[in-house]
Amino acid sequence: MSDLRINNITDRTGGSGPVIAGVSTATGTGAFTVPVGPTEMRGGRGRGVFFGGYEVPSPTSEIQYITIATTGNGADFGDCRQNISSTGTCASSTRGISGGGSTPISPGRTSAIDYVVMSSLGGASIFGELTTSRRYLAAFNNSTRGVFCGGNNPSNTPSRERTIDYITMASTGDASDFGELGVEAGSGSYLNDDMGGCSSPTRGLLFGGGSSSNVIQYLTIATLGNTKDFGDLTQGTVRFCAASSNSVRGINAGGNSPSTNGINTMEYVTIATLGNASNFGDLSVKRSMLASCASSTRAVWGGGYIYPSPAVTYNTIDYVTISSTGNAIDFGDLTYAGQTNGANRSVSGCSDVNGGLG
Repeated sequence: MSDLRINNITDRTGGSGPVIAGVSTATGTGAFTVPVGPTEMRGGRGRGVFFGGYEVPSPTSEIQYITIATTGNGADFGDCRQNISSTGTCASSTRGISGGGSTPISPGRTSAIDYVVMSSLGGASIFGELTTSRRYLAAFNNSTRGVFCGGNNPSNTPSRERTIDYITMASTGDASDFGELGVEAGSGSYLNDDMGGCSSPTRGLLFGGGSSSNVIQYLTIATLGNTKDFGDLTQGTVRFCAASSNSVRGINAGGNSPSTNGINTMEYVTIATLGNASNFGDLSVKRSMLASCASSTRAVWGGGYIYPSPAVTYNTIDYVTISSTGNAIDFGDLTYAGQTNGANRSVSGCSDVNGGLG
């Protein structure tokens, strides 16, 4: 042990202080706090991130973020490695991960998986590849695994994917086979795309999807296997919806159906049980193709779209308190740059405090 006063010691240039190696103590009139924990978590947690999105003439590469505990507009985070929309997203406490999606480059569907460090700002890095190229897939996670479910690729036969694959979020590499979507829709086709996905630390849930279904299905994230029936949405047939959750309650919101271009309904379930959904309240705007993220207290939805005529793209962000019921409250707006109406359709969202993390 040594006692060393460093108040007035500098290097040769006078530009910085000394480098001290070994076990030492320091005394002085000043004070400092030594950083602890993983470097990528030192910026704090509670961030929601939105990947890509689509608006004429093409998808965007922009990534935006919000602080879930506050309100306000989206801010620039960085860029995806390519222009992208309709991806599946999941997150650990340190990484936000985006897999699959639509691109403007032939053949128009990708298997690429990208990631960002949630507490920093900057562009995405390559993680690996999904087992198949597809868009409109759903994703969720626990603290270690990210799971990607379904999707479609018109270049394949059949175009609607039953595939479920998974990654270990702390590493990089290609996805591995998990199982298949195992629940049939009322039409007899599989619920393969346009689903809403969320999770607790144990279970992942999938809402609606396919050619508009009311089915909710689930799987156990730590195992491998096919999805099983959980219950039904009360809204009826829903696709292009988005789901958020804390560790207890999952909320599905928005979407469309054969009878309407946009739905503002929110429905919730208790993830640990089985059963049908119950009404939660209404979004501030009817819309489909929206994104979602959540903390332990708030669920947030951003962007969205209604079609075919008149087609309207929304930059709306709204939120609810998950433990209660009621209508959504204005949070702010997505603020994509460089496009007339913003790239607010087919955005994908995740957070570093989502329900799968506990």
